[in-house]
Amino acid sequence: MKTFKPLLLSLAFAAAAPFAISAHAQAMDHSKMGGMNMPGMKMDGMPASMTEGEVRKIDKEAKKITLKHGDIKNLDMPGMTMVFQVKDAALLDKVKAGDKVTFTAEKADGAIVVTAIEAVK
Repeated sequence: MKTFKPLLLSLAFAAAAPFAISAHAQAMDHSKMGGMNMPGMKMDGMPASMTEGEVRKIDKEAKKITLKHGDIKNLDMPGMTMVFQVKDAALLDKVKAGDKVTFTAEKADGAIVVTAIEAVK
């Protein structure tokens, strides 16, 4: 009888374990998980690394653009107005001051650089 009680107790714990794991999974915070449509995409269809903004100024000679932007999630940066370098000067020909845009910015060589930009229609 002494060996029967520990065996019974072990079986009870083993039977309860899947329910405990399932309850934990249901209680997890899923708010930080990506969109469910496509990898790398947010629910609105815009790539996860894209940020909305507005062009304030363009300096083609210096290869710089001033953008008023929302949060840049991939850089953990809050919304603000700032000057960015551009990876390719040809990007500056795609937009003009006053345009609403979506853009991608990344850290490169100690600077934050716009690597893609498109005017929003």
